[in-house]
Amino acid sequence: MKIAFQGEAGAYSEQAVFNYFGQVETLPCESFDVMFDSVVSGKSDAALAPIENSLAGSIHQNYDLLLRHDLHIVGEYFLRVQHCLIAMPGAKKEDIKKAISHPQALGQCAGYLRSLGIKAEQVYDTAGSVKMLKESGVLDVAAIASKRAAEIYGMQILEEGIEDNPENYTRFLSVQRESTIPAGEAKTSIVFTLKNVPGALFKALSVFALRDLDLTKIESRPLQGSPWEYLFYIDFIGSQNDETARRALDHLGEYAVMLRVLGSYPRFKG
Repeated sequence: MKIAFQGEAGAYSEQAVFNYFGQVETLPCESFDVMFDSVVSGKSDAALAPIENSLAGSIHQNYDLLLRHDLHIVGEYFLRVQHCLIAMPGAKKEDIKKAISHPQALGQCAGYLRSLGIKAEQVYDTAGSVKMLKESGVLDVAAIASKRAAEIYGMQILEEGIEDNPENYTRFLSVQRESTIPAGEAKTSIVFTLKNVPGALFKALSVFALRDLDLTKIESRPLQGSPWEYLFYIDFIGSQNDETARRALDHLGEYAVMLRVLGSYPRFKG
C-alpha cells in the first residue's frame, strides 16, 4: 500500500502512518489538499489525516476537505506527540538562541522555550524545520520535531519530551475511496445541515439521546456560500449498519436539509 500524509519525511503524521498501517510505502504531500487529491486520483491507496489535537483542538481544514471529496473514513488512530529539541551535531543547548518549527509545536513547547530564553520562529512543518536547519548548518538554532526526524537527517537531540503538557495526542483519520464495514466496536462520523429555526439542533441531537447513542465529538463549520449558516460534524459510537444507528440516521434525515455519512470504522483503543 501507498499511504499519503502531509509533511516531510520524519513528520509526526508519517510516524502515525507506520504505527497504524505497519511498513508501507509513504507519499509525503506539501499540503492537506494535495494529500486528499492523491487518494481521489489513485496516486495513493489511502491518507492519514490529522483531525484534532488534545491541546490545540480541531484541524478545521480537514473537516472541510472531508466534505469536499467523495472519500470514506475507514479508521482512526491516536498518536502520542513527543517533541525533541534538535540541533546540528556539536551544538550545545546553552548556545541555542532560536527554535524553529510548525506553529502548533512551538505553542506546545512555549513554556520550555521561555524557561531557556529561546526565541521561537514559525516554519511550515516540524520535520521540515529539521531539514532547513541541516541545510543552514548553524549551531545557535534548534528545531522542534520528532525523534525520527532527527534520525533521518542525522541531527543531534539535545533534549526529549520538551512539550509543556505530556497529555498531547493527535487523532488521525484514515480515508480511502471505498467504504468498509467495521467489525467490533465502531464509531461513525456524519455531517449535516439544518434549517435555521428554533429547536432545530435540539431535535437533531435528540435522535441520538433517545436511543442512548454516545456522541464523542460535535464540531460546527461555516457553510460556504451561506453566511451565518453551519455544517455540523458529529461522531457517535456505533456503526451505520447497526439497526439502532440506522433508525437514528433515518430520524435525523427528517430534520436535516443535507445529511452525509462520512464513514463507519473501528473505534481506536490505545
